[in-house]
Amino acid sequence: MSPTHIEQREKRVIPDRLGTPLRRMLASWEVLLFGVAVLIFIANSLASPYFLDAWNLSDATFNFTEKAMIAFAMALLIIAGEIDLSVAAIIALASTAMGYAVQMGVGTPGLVAIGITTGLACGAFNGFLVAVLRLPSIVVTIGTMSLFRGISYIVLGDQAFGKYPADFAYFGQGYVFWVFSFEFVLFLAMALAFGILLHKTNFGRQVYVIGNNPLAARFSGIPVERVKFILFLLTGLMSGIAAVCLTSRLGSTRPSIAQGWELEVVTMVVLGGVSILGGAGTVVGVVIAAFVMGLVTFGLGLLNVPGIVMSIFIGLLLIITIALPIVARRIKHARKA
Repeated sequence: MSPTHIEQREKRVIPDRLGTPLRRMLASWEVLLFGVAVLIFIANSLASPYFLDAWNLSDATFNFTEKAMIAFAMALLIIAGEIDLSVAAIIALASTAMGYAVQMGVGTPGLVAIGITTGLACGAFNGFLVAVLRLPSIVVTIGTMSLFRGISYIVLGDQAFGKYPADFAYFGQGYVFWVFSFEFVLFLAMALAFGILLHKTNFGRQVYVIGNNPLAARFSGIPVERVKFILFLLTGLMSGIAAVCLTSRLGSTRPSIAQGWELEVVTMVVLGGVSILGGAGTVVGVVIAAFVMGLVTFGLGLLNVPGIVMSIFIGLLLIITIALPIVARRIKHARKA
């Protein structure tokens, strides 16, 4: 067979391996996850007669909206090949700063500004250590996780700050329309904003390139360190916003606030199809994963399942979602071999 015929044969075979757009869509992780969400919704509606109540479903959104807002920023950070395990501690520190400020008589606008600014400052500190000093993000954020929450414990001790202004409660307890809470509307707005940022802008394309090959990204002229610094700023910003919403919803500040949320946020991101190794993932997947985790935890709550069982479930879910793609790739390679 001549070289020309071989080339023509290869050109015919390679596109066929990619499959049709419909086939690729049906085989995507997001579609599979959406099917899981539908099955969980049906199972919950059959397991409890109270599940389909509109106000109960509205209450279910409080299980994931604050975590999901952080997960959007965390998704971009993990796609870029980094991670931030200090997000829950940033919430604690931002809440402590707001609690301390309210004792000084600061009003609602000032409290919101303090909470968001504290989150940004923590994100900038993490970004400086990782992007400028080039320290490993997992080591840095484990350290700042202890640092930020430790400051909260030093300031608060065993006490709790309360007596927040009445209008401050709107951010965590208010409703924009009917059963649609302010938090849920904010969650949808953030999902749209991060979806556009990641999938429709040059910045989002740079995030993917950095996650796939940071060295090649540098040679391509992409400001890798600056992009990573911005991503840590975004993670701090979203943690500050989550701190405002959570503190508003609880009406008080304690040093143990948001304890263990870093695990749930990372689980939400990985469950949404974001590769823990970087370079792949979508905001749509994270949105669906947020609903899946929210539906599961709310459904278990309606069945009076203890919180420790939910923690075990989340831990197992994280292990499974990380291990499943790796095992699948190994099986695929073994079959080819």
